[in-house]
Formats: sequence, C-alpha cells, structure tokens
Amino acid sequence: MFLTRECDYGIRVIRSLADGTKKTIDVIASEEHIPKKYAYKIVKKLEHGGLVQSTRGRGGGYRLSKDLDSFTIADIITSIDANRYINDCLKDKSECPIRDHETTPCTVHSELKRIQSLVLDELNAKPVSQVLNIGG
Repeated sequence: MFLTRECDYGIRVIRSLADGTKKTIDVIASEEHIPKKYAYKIVKKLEHGGLVQSTRGRGGGYRLSKDLDSFTIADIITSIDANRYINDCLKDKSECPIRDHETTPCTVHSELKRIQSLVLDELNAKPVSQVLNIGG
C-alpha cells in the first residue's frame, strides 16, 4: 500500500480545501505544488468519492463536501485508488499459484495480509482534522 503520487496529490488537495473556502484548480495547484493537469484529475476522483463538490461557471470552484472530522486518510486514498495493496497478491483476482493451493497456503501472503490490515487500521485511526491539526 505504498502511496502513489495521485494519492499524495489527493491528500494535498484536501489540505488546500481544509480552510473551507471554494478554490479554483489554479489556486489548488499553486498552493499545493501539483501540476494543473493532475489537480483536475484528482479533484474529479475526490468528487466522485464524495469528499469534494464542484460549482460550475463563473465564480465556480471546489470545496469540501464533508466535515474534516468525518473522513480519514484512508477515505482519500480509496477515492483516488480503491485498489491499493502492498502487494498484488492481495487482490481478489490476482494470479498466485501458491495461494490457490488449499493444501499449502502461502505464508508470505498471510503475513502481507496482516500487514495490510495494520496499515489500513492506522490510515483510519484519525480523522483528517486531527492529521491536519485543525479544530478540536
């Protein structure tokens, strides 16, 4: 579950919008040092994930659609890439000839699954407001 550049950019977009104001892509990209072409792609994914809302037209822009206390870093990552795994063998449809043998389960797979669970627990441990040190 190493974070992709897109996941990093997603966290940065949320940080930019954390002040509660509506911002354009140009402002978000500039504040968070994200290439504009990626910023647009990222906010669309965050919008589809229910974390960001857009206003079209003159005076339009993006703002958070949820309170920072109501979602976590894991929610941001899931909005960007729902299939983040520390190794491809953890994906449901992955081809692993060892894991498919019921008589000899892959111990590496079991350990990676345990680690994946720990990472997800930590990514879900704090609301974004605490990660960004905003509010109570």
